[in-house]
Amino acid sequence: MQVSSDSFEAAGYAAVSAVLDARTCEAISRRIRTSSISGGTRNLLAKPWCVALVERLRKHPGLSAVVPSGHLAIQCTYFEKSASRNWAVSAHQDLSIPVAERIEGAGLTGWSRKEGSLFVQPPAELLGQLVAVRVHLEACTAADGPLSVIPGSHRFGRMTEHELAAARRSTAEVTCTATAGEALAMRPLLVHSSRKASGSSRRRVLHLVFGPRIPGYGLRWQYAA
Repeated sequence: MQVSSDSFEAAGYAAVSAVLDARTCEAISRRIRTSSISGGTRNLLAKPWCVALVERLRKHPGLSAVVPSGHLAIQCTYFEKSASRNWAVSAHQDLSIPVAERIEGAGLTGWSRKEGSLFVQPPAELLGQLVAVRVHLEACTAADGPLSVIPGSHRFGRMTEHELAAARRSTAEVTCTATAGEALAMRPLLVHSSRKASGSSRRRVLHLVFGPRIPGYGLRWQYAA
């Protein structure tokens, strides 16, 4: 799939090949193994090697076509799905973002704490500016519980459960398999889900979120790289 800003905005997602080479994927894997991360974590952006990775991703021509040059990385989450760590995720939109402190403001809802970080669900206007980049550390086949997306669903903003169900009935889902080192760029408001893995391999993903330098609504990012 050739990456362009127009096709990305229409579909809400784009596959970007050869974002990382095999050596870099293995180096990241070693860092994760030595960090005693079990199953996943949301706080990788606090680590210097992750900040260095962000700088590398910025320079990739495919990603620069979909991530605005002024955006900052505001979160990096690690997911690992395998035969021993297996789960399914129902269709949803990603609505929460990590911020520095709690403030009172219109449209700021769903405050929560996860792994010591503060999260909030901001207005759809801010969510619509975010871009997520999911980097696969190894190949993800149909047997490994890949992401399935509903193309174009991000254009409807924040959806109710009824609207989400209607979108699933009206538009066919697309399963997003990937090769090692490939990335899936997507809008967090894109409706997505994943099934349990049925194979014996691992699906390990770094899920980075990029947002505007100043989020607005009185908010400040917890991390920004």
